[in-house]
Amino acid sequence: AFTWTVTGAGGITEADQWRLSATINNPSDGSLIGTNLERADDASFAKIGTGMTESSGVFTFPTTGLYLVKLKAVTPNASGASANMYINVSTNSGGAYDSVARIIQGEGNSSTSYDTGNADALVNVTNASTFRVAFQVDGLASAGGVSGNTAYTVTGFTFIRLGDSQ
Repeated sequence: AFTWTVTGAGGITEADQWRLSATINNPSDGSLIGTNLERADDASFAKIGTGMTESSGVFTFPTTGLYLVKLKAVTPNASGASANMYINVSTNSGGAYDSVARIIQGEGNSSTSYDTGNADALVNVTNASTFRVAFQVDGLASAGGVSGNTAYTVTGFTFIRLGDSQ
């Protein structure tokens, strides 16, 4: 039998997952998802490292690095509702945000339909004290919303530090 030892390979030092714990109905256009957020708490969940810090929907990174940020969103749409959701990144402590990824989810009909969208972004966090990420919703008609559930992830946010900042 062979025994292999890998040295200097690093590895993932941060991995965290959050979710929307309850549905947000009729959020204002352009608003950040700032309520009903919780870290996943399923029996099989574990984070690696410190994890993300969240305040009013604004997430702060625990350390510098190149992060994979993933957004999975489910929106109930009806009567012509549609949804846009964005991954927004700030490099100046939330003073200004840049939309780096977008989900566009389709039109509903007279009965409620559910659309699922996914967006990913690589975020090169060069200063953990000034970089932020937030998730924004836009373009919802009056019957729209963002689905959530505290028992399992419906709309969720995943953060994985892939390596050192570049």
